[in-house]
Amino acid sequence: MTLSDYCRHDATGLADLVRRKEISPRELTALARAAHEKVDPAINAVVEFYADAEDVTGPKEGAFAGVPFLRKDVGAKEAGLQEYGSRLMQGNVATEDSYYTTRAKAAGLHYVGRSAVPEFAFAGFTETLLEGITCNPWHPERSAGGSSGGAAAAVAAGVVPMAHASDGGGSIRIPAGWCGLVGLNPSRGRVSGGPDHQDSLFGLAREFVVCRTVRDMAAALDVFSGPEPGDPFIIAQPERPYRDELQRPTGKLRIGIARTAWGRVPIAPDVLAVLDETAKLLADMGHEIEEIASPVNPEDIMVGVMGGFNLGLAEMPALAKMLGRPLDATTMEPVLLKLTEQTLAMS
Repeated sequence: MTLSDYCRHDATGLADLVRRKEISPRELTALARAAHEKVDPAINAVVEFYADAEDVTGPKEGAFAGVPFLRKDVGAKEAGLQEYGSRLMQGNVATEDSYYTTRAKAAGLHYVGRSAVPEFAFAGFTETLLEGITCNPWHPERSAGGSSGGAAAAVAAGVVPMAHASDGGGSIRIPAGWCGLVGLNPSRGRVSGGPDHQDSLFGLAREFVVCRTVRDMAAALDVFSGPEPGDPFIIAQPERPYRDELQRPTGKLRIGIARTAWGRVPIAPDVLAVLDETAKLLADMGHEIEEIASPVNPEDIMVGVMGGFNLGLAEMPALAKMLGRPLDATTMEPVLLKLTEQTLAMS
C-alpha cells in the first residue's frame, strides 16, 4: 500500500483490509509513521509518535483491528506520559488506562502517539509555550481549532484515520468544523469518562473521536457506548448497533435552522451560505426546515461553562504543591494563570 492509498481509507476500510489479510497492523503503523514524518513538521499536530509503535501488538479482531490511533494529551488516560499541554505537567505519567482506552484497545485500535492540546484543554485553538502552534492542514497559516486541534489536524492530514478527542465547550465540534472532519459530542452518559473523570464539568465534557466518515463515527459509537462502574449518568441504550442505523430510512424530520446570530457576534456571509446550502439539501430530501431563534441567552451558557472551569482552576494550587512546582509564569500560560488568579479571588 502506498502512502496515498493509506490516506484515502477510513478506519473501517483499513480494518477490513487487515481482516482480509491484505495488510498487517505493523504495515499500517509504518505508514502512519511515514505520514507523520512527512506532514507533522508543517502542522505540529503530534507531540509524540511512540518509538516502539510498530512493535506493540493488539487484538486481531474488532471493529478497528490494527488501525493506527492517536490519544489526545488530556482526558482519557493511557498508561504513560500525559502532559496536558502544560509546562506544569511536564513528565507527568498516568499509571492506568481509562475505561475509554480499554474499549479502544479491545476494538483493535492501535495507539501510536499523543496529539497536541491547548494547556489543560481550556482554549478553542491549539497553541502552547510547551509544544508550539498546531496549524490547519488545509491552510497552515490558520488554526486547527481546539481543544482537540492536534487530533483533528492529524486526521485531516492523513496521519491516522481516526483519533481520540473530547468536548466540553466545542472541543470536538470546533476542530472538526475547521478541519473538514466528522465530529460529534455524544449525549451525556453515552461514553464513560471513568474511572476518574466521570463527572467532568457536570457531564458536559465527554470523550469520543474525530474522523473522516460517518460510518466510522457510527462504528465508534458502537465501540465506546455503554455505562461503566461508577458512572453518575445513565442514558437509554440504542435498540440496534449505530452502524445498522445508517441503512435505515430517517423518515421526515423537523429540523431547526438558526440563521440569526446567537449572541453579539454576527454570522459571516460564507458561513451563512453553507448553512443555507445544507438546509436546501435537507429540504430536497423531504425534511421540514424551520427557522429558530436562540433557545437560551448565550451569555448564560458562558457563565455556566466558565463556572465549571473555575471549579477546575481552583484545584491548581493543590496540584502545583503536589508536583513540587511553582504556580507562576514559568509553569502556566499567561491567560490560564490570570483565570486562576481570578478564580482564587472568588468567595
